[in-house]
Amino acid sequence: MIVYVHDIPGRLRVKIPAIKGNSKGKRKIEQVFQGLEGINEIMINTATGSVLVNYDCRVLKSSSILNALKKHGYSQESRTVTADPYIEKQVSKAGRAIGKALFSWAIGEALEGSALSFLAVLI
Repeated sequence: MIVYVHDIPGRLRVKIPAIKGNSKGKRKIEQVFQGLEGINEIMINTATGSVLVNYDCRVLKSSSILNALKKHGYSQESRTVTADPYIEKQVSKAGRAIGKALFSWAIGEALEGSALSFLAVLI
């Protein structure tokens, strides 16, 4: 089953725990992609369970690759996670941290001067 998908046009990475430490699983994944036209390169890392597929996005769509994996029992859409929620969470965290830092800096600058400077920052 695929547990993680990261997709940019022409490059798809999936994590498949079933192939982690499994050389037979690696061969099965290679067979899944043999019939797909548009695949440029497949890199399978059995140490991490990661499959990286470089493909020609003019010939093949990532959905076709994922469907081929699904057809062979490697995907359950309800249990697959994409990178989108993770990225959104990290961007949100970064935004909050930057906002706090800027606010702290502004308050520090305002308090260094007179009370009038402090009021100017607040306004």
